[in-house]
Amino acid sequence: MSIEKSLYTRTVVPEVRKTTAPPLSKTYRGLSTVGNPTGNFALYDLALIKQDIINHFHIRYGERLENPNFGTIIWDLLFDPLTNEVKNLIVQNVSAIINYDPRVRVQNVIVSEYESGIQIECELTYLIYNISENLRFKFDKDNSLLG
Repeated sequence: MSIEKSLYTRTVVPEVRKTTAPPLSKTYRGLSTVGNPTGNFALYDLALIKQDIINHFHIRYGERLENPNFGTIIWDLLFDPLTNEVKNLIVQNVSAIINYDPRVRVQNVIVSEYESGIQIECELTYLIYNISENLRFKFDKDNSLLG
């Protein structure tokens, strides 16, 4: 038997043991550099879902490249009178934005005026956690979106 064949028969490959990863308690993981002075950019679960929704509201309708149906119409309606028709358009748009994210469902949306803008109060449910929460957004004519 040649040396190569002898070496081949003596070579033993150890069995690879499968290790199970510890269960992660955090379902959703992501990053955000918005409003975080500590330098820890990691977001998890509910905080990540909220930030994703807020990010969606920062995009003007038609502004997203290659997806002109993405974004909110509220920026274009800030200076219009808040009639019932405009309120209904905003409610439909807010419902579509929140329901766009498969992790949440909107339950109720209330649109009202405040000092210098539009205030939106919405009740949403985080589906995987079965938690309901009220969020309030203020779209200000001077300062953009206020949380």
